[in-house]
Amino acid sequence: MTTIGFIGAGKMASAIIKGLNKEKFSVHISGRNFEETQQTAKALGVNGSASHTDLIQNSDIIILAVKPYVVADILSKHKIDKPIVSIAAGITLADLSAMTTDTQPIVRIMPNINATIQKSTTGIVRNAYVSDDIFDIVKAIFESVGSVHELAEKDFGTFTAIAGSSPAYIYMFIDAMSRAGVLHGMPKDVSTKIVAETVLASAEMILKSDENPWTLVDNVSSPGGTTVAGVVSLEQNNFVATVIDAITATIEKNNTMNQ
Repeated sequence: MTTIGFIGAGKMASAIIKGLNKEKFSVHISGRNFEETQQTAKALGVNGSASHTDLIQNSDIIILAVKPYVVADILSKHKIDKPIVSIAAGITLADLSAMTTDTQPIVRIMPNINATIQKSTTGIVRNAYVSDDIFDIVKAIFESVGSVHELAEKDFGTFTAIAGSSPAYIYMFIDAMSRAGVLHGMPKDVSTKIVAETVLASAEMILKSDENPWTLVDNVSSPGGTTVAGVVSLEQNNFVATVIDAITATIEKNNTMNQ
């Protein structure tokens, strides 16, 4: 059984850990506060380490699940001679190599919060020092909580926006539609469930169809009908441009995270 050590046990780490197959992986976590770490470990059903040093010694693969600004401090204080997996946004393989050694095996990962329900969409890239065996193990870790997409590192900023951050934007869209339902007399809980189910089915339709999304829009929009009236309203209010601007802002922020 492979032992995975998570340095950091915040929302993302907890989401990943909750989805992991505990029969395939032994999990250790460490954090800044020992008592809080033990409480989190108990809640997640994993092992709480007394320190980062203890975790590093007892793990086969180290996952850095901390904020980007914390990474350099951790790597400067702890020598890690195990493969490192980083989920820190904006920190490149070259950045991580500069903080460790020239031959340090490093995998860069970008999961999303849907790991909690084993539906994460995860981006992955490795440096030249990660063996195929280790890379397969890391992919298996994240395949246990969703899908994994091997990417060129240049695309990580874009992936962070359209997969890592986008659940928040999708939640906003669902809530906006739900609030419209409330405005017109429907209870919020009923409206939210209806919208969420519709968004889920619509996404499945795209994945199962050979058609592009705009063709599917046209398929729903009858001439002179209710749907096309709403589509035109969205266009008049710059819906597409607003979404693109939000993604661009996310990418630009990602690109400055380690500056």
